[in-house]
Amino acid sequence: MDLHPLNAISPIDGRYRSNCEELSLYFSEEALMRYRVLVEVEYFIELCEIPLPQLQTFDKTHYKALRRIYNDFRHEDALHIKGIEKTTNHDVKAVEYFLKEKFDALNLGDFKEFIHFGLTSQDINNTAIPLSLREANVLIYLPTIKAICEKILLLSREWKDIPMLARTHGQPASPTRLGKEIYIFHHRLQTQLELMNTISYTAKFGGATGNFNAHAVSYPDIDWIGFSDRFIQRLGLQRSPYTTQIEHYDNMAALFDTMKRINTILTDLSRDMWSYISMNYFTQRVIANEVGSSAMPHKVNPIDFENAEGNLGMANALFEHLSAKLPISRLQRDLTDSTVLRNIGVPFAHTLIACKSLLKGFNKVTVNKSMIEEDLGENWAVVAEAIQTILRREAYPNPYEALKSLTRTGEKINPDTISRFIDGLDVSENLKTELRKITPYNYTGVVKEF
Repeated sequence: MDLHPLNAISPIDGRYRSNCEELSLYFSEEALMRYRVLVEVEYFIELCEIPLPQLQTFDKTHYKALRRIYNDFRHEDALHIKGIEKTTNHDVKAVEYFLKEKFDALNLGDFKEFIHFGLTSQDINNTAIPLSLREANVLIYLPTIKAICEKILLLSREWKDIPMLARTHGQPASPTRLGKEIYIFHHRLQTQLELMNTISYTAKFGGATGNFNAHAVSYPDIDWIGFSDRFIQRLGLQRSPYTTQIEHYDNMAALFDTMKRINTILTDLSRDMWSYISMNYFTQRVIANEVGSSAMPHKVNPIDFENAEGNLGMANALFEHLSAKLPISRLQRDLTDSTVLRNIGVPFAHTLIACKSLLKGFNKVTVNKSMIEEDLGENWAVVAEAIQTILRREAYPNPYEALKSLTRTGEKINPDTISRFIDGLDVSENLKTELRKITPYNYTGVVKEF
């Protein structure tokens, strides 16, 4: 059966394929093959730059042709490597044999034994994977998260002067401003992005057990540590100096943990937006011919925020496993890291789907100011905090208890109720005037400009 979105097992390759297919350039098996070819080719070129004695005669004008092997890597190349793997039963060795065929085709067969020289497969995997991870982050993930941050910032500033009833424990509380409530998420996301920026993309490159054994015994006079540090830095990564056969993945785990926290913040945002929509603080733009319910024609469901929440949960379950599992291995290594690493694109995909759903949801909402104002008008009891605090300032006896008696009688608190209470206070007229100016619409405090 040919793979089609309708018969794919995973929704990220099926129903949601169009929302995350750009990630296949970084996390598919074909992409992994291409990144492995890149690392092998660049490593060979770096050996030529030393140069090793046997590579002194290699014509550097061939570098361009070698780099075309990965720059022009095609689906047919991936299929060919897969065919070689059927014989080798080893994916990285299949890449090595593929490159040797390419060297033969370029009349460079005399040098082909220096492909993969002194390396183990994990030198290639643990360089190719963090390289693809970094590029996916820089080119896909971070621009998407920044687009969400920019949208939140734009809406926060647009809504910054709209007073809104706050709720603590789900109950009416001291008023706030809508823009500030939304901006909180921008600030939280920016904090996590700053933390993410401190995490290095590290690679393991040191031979079969991390000590350059084969390199050092073959060419003992070469500084293989310095060579590898420079090579990995040239690829845009940082080499882990002390490893077993594999990278310890601590920094990768830190990255996934940070992405998980970002997703948790986005989940919180999704739920808040869902709640505001359910309270009718936001209305949603109706899309022509779109159906909200199969039975109830009137419904316009907050499906984008619900979709985001579901996909963020899926992503975080996988990020949690990745960050908990990858740093653990048995002595030098076992194959559990290999099979787990093949799944790192899956939480990225669910995250990307969620982010696009969030942006779509934000683009469909409109503030319902009349409902927000109506809610404030129905909850004059929230100014009790302001009144009792000012009375404390004036040394009025038992102000908290006085307001508690007023607001817990079961009687509906409205402007007249508050006005009568103020009239009955044994305070100066100037103070009564000050108290009367307080309303649910202006009792919103102060917040730092954003």
